[in-house]
Amino acid sequence: MKVWAHRGCSLRYPENTLLAFEKAAAIKNLTGIELDIQLTRDGEIVVIHDERVDRTTEGQGYVRDYTLSQIRKLHIYADDHPVQQIPTIAEVFDLLAPRLKNQMGDAGPTLKLNIELKNSAWLYEGMEEKIVDLVQRRGLQDSVVFSSFYARSLKKMKELLPDMELGILDSRVSDCMYKSKGGCGALALHPFWKGIDLTAQELEGYTVRAWMSGHLYPERPTGTKLDFGSLEERGITDIILNEPEAYLE
Repeated sequence: MKVWAHRGCSLRYPENTLLAFEKAAAIKNLTGIELDIQLTRDGEIVVIHDERVDRTTEGQGYVRDYTLSQIRKLHIYADDHPVQQIPTIAEVFDLLAPRLKNQMGDAGPTLKLNIELKNSAWLYEGMEEKIVDLVQRRGLQDSVVFSSFYARSLKKMKELLPDMELGILDSRVSDCMYKSKGGCGALALHPFWKGIDLTAQELEGYTVRAWMSGHLYPERPTGTKLDFGSLEERGITDIILNEPEAYLE
């Protein structure tokens, strides 16, 4: 089973922060980190899951109504760790560059990023072009997987960068497969882990990256663990977890 960190190590540290990503990148044998991107009012790419800032900061309102300078003034508290901010995707690339590009050798990236385009509630005009341009300028094409619930967004990504790996999101794996066959260009299926409504035989040959919801910081770890064996028997190849360190350390 390949293990990904969902919004970084998002059970023990605030989700989608440089702190959560730094902790995840330090985990040996982690396949990758999943994160979410949106656009500010002035067109900057920031990393945050919710369309509103209310849940994770002391601010109120929609991400799209903030400029980058305004959103940078919001605080994300992290117990005894330094106060965090909503990061830009460029800052995440800077932080993870040594593992994304494997600067220690020529064997390819030792860590991958699953970048989810959060454009299901709001259609962020130009977000696809902006993130593709940045990935190309950074030379990170081999280190990134793009995903979205919105099939038309992935179709656009495929047109912009034909060789890029794409994953289609939905609650049920059957709906992921339906979308993938509709021309969006996604070869990987990204369902909710409880939404596996096809057999392992029907999923054979697919990359199935199942995502978790569950506990998020500041909730405390429960000490319970998933049975990877039973998930693999159902056709899941990858699992995106809030607490990857509990399985790999």
